[in-house]
Amino acid sequence: MDDSEPLQRFLDIVSRSIAEDRLTGLTLSRPIPEPGERPPRLRVRPVALREGLRYQWAMQFERSETHENVDAKQLLTRLREEVGTVYRHAHLRTTDGDCSLRFSRRGKAKLNRSKANRSSTATPHDRDKQYLIPEGRPCPFLHEAGVMTADGAVRAKAAAKFRQINRFLEFVEDVYDQLPTQGPVSVVDFGCGKSYLTFALHHLLTGKHGREVRIVGLDRDRHVIERCSDAALRLGLKGIEFREGDIASHQAEGDVHLAISLHACDTATDDALAKAVDWKSAVILAAPCCQHELAQSLSSDSLALLTRHGILKERLAALATDALRACALEIAGYRTRVVEFIDMEHTPKNVLIRAVRRNRPSGQEHEHRRRFDELKRQLGIDRLHLEEMLDLNGAND
Repeated sequence: MDDSEPLQRFLDIVSRSIAEDRLTGLTLSRPIPEPGERPPRLRVRPVALREGLRYQWAMQFERSETHENVDAKQLLTRLREEVGTVYRHAHLRTTDGDCSLRFSRRGKAKLNRSKANRSSTATPHDRDKQYLIPEGRPCPFLHEAGVMTADGAVRAKAAAKFRQINRFLEFVEDVYDQLPTQGPVSVVDFGCGKSYLTFALHHLLTGKHGREVRIVGLDRDRHVIERCSDAALRLGLKGIEFREGDIASHQAEGDVHLAISLHACDTATDDALAKAVDWKSAVILAAPCCQHELAQSLSSDSLALLTRHGILKERLAALATDALRACALEIAGYRTRVVEFIDMEHTPKNVLIRAVRRNRPSGQEHEHRRRFDELKRQLGIDRLHLEEMLDLNGAND
């Protein structure tokens, strides 16, 4: 094949995309028939390694795939050797568009360029690239936690955890503009557990947004706190600490802008919500666990068809409790939404309460209180732990 001008133009485009850090992927396909085994497809993607940015050269055979990491110079050399002489089709993907080079059987080359189509339907691989923590890019805290390998590949057994972490970060990103724009962002994570999400939050705020942070992970398990503290030390993270203690007795040092409660069981969630309201936290994110309090208190005869079956009673109690919590936060001066969350490690529940503090009363507080009391009446509930923790009538004073 002797049509070298389109090939050189293609290589120049690849070189520029590398220099400007715009290359997201490259595929070689349609190999020229030749004796011997030749991979039908080659894929290239950037990977961040300890020694710097490299390009993973993945050779896909029928039943296997091999990988090799090369630098930019080696990548361009290989492309010059392979495109047009071994593979008839080369497709470059960049952040602002695609470029394809195709050779006909007679050796005629054709170069096509197109702008990125953000409205097109993404493949699963493309969706992964849009994660706030993308697959294929090494992330130290995820490697430390065993979610990723050193070169950024997500371990198969940790795929669900990886999705959960990114889903949580999407919720934080949605409310980021509600957090203070100046000074350190102060966060308390109640019941932080193994702290996957605590570390993820630190990664998002310091890495993507370049913010200083004061993050406290709180848990009653001393061994968990020791492990998390050791991990933070090994990772060299600043502005994050882990403390042994319970929610009710924790005293914040200064303002708390973001309060998180993702593992707290039963009324411990209410303790966390009450603390956050008392601190006037700008944002509250809570994924409640079990709701034994309400399940034990349901007494309305009109609900007998539901409460006579244990599993239905449990689900009714969970839904009603979260509805009352969201309403209580509205009374206390917050805008709330109850949204779907990926299942937590400790519970099959997948509900997250998102609350953003209002700058001024909405004027609907009394109506919210009426609805709160009406639902309690329908459920046959006299009083909830949340009411003991929150001064719902005086929360907006």
